[in-house]
Amino acid sequence: MAPPPRVVATEAALALVEKLKARHGELMFHQSGGCCDGSAPMCYGRGDLLVGDSDRLLGEIGGCPFYMSAAQFAYWRHTQLIIDVVPGRGGQFSLESGEGIRFLTRSRVFTDDEHRELTAGEGETLLHG
Repeated sequence: MAPPPRVVATEAALALVEKLKARHGELMFHQSGGCCDGSAPMCYGRGDLLVGDSDRLLGEIGGCPFYMSAAQFAYWRHTQLIIDVVPGRGGQFSLESGEGIRFLTRSRVFTDDEHRELTAGEGETLLHG
């Protein structure tokens, strides 16, 4: 059995991704650490944000890579990120700014079994249980 994905997206978020891809081409996401625009999933043209050794690829949504800094991942590793959209203005650097809706990260805690599947061979221990 494959481990659960670390990041998924709602149908509404995937529809916005497709709209932005049609307008801007290939995209990428990075979960903001809260600097300028709060903690939010930021959407960029692919390659417009340089990722480094301290960024972790969590998976893809709508065919777009989704990254998070390793330091922030330490806080979120026990959760599945669920990317959604809500009314409002996107972050000033995120491509959905001005669309009248913005990306939002929701989450759910992995079950103990899911966490074991995800961390098999990584040397992590369960955070609960």
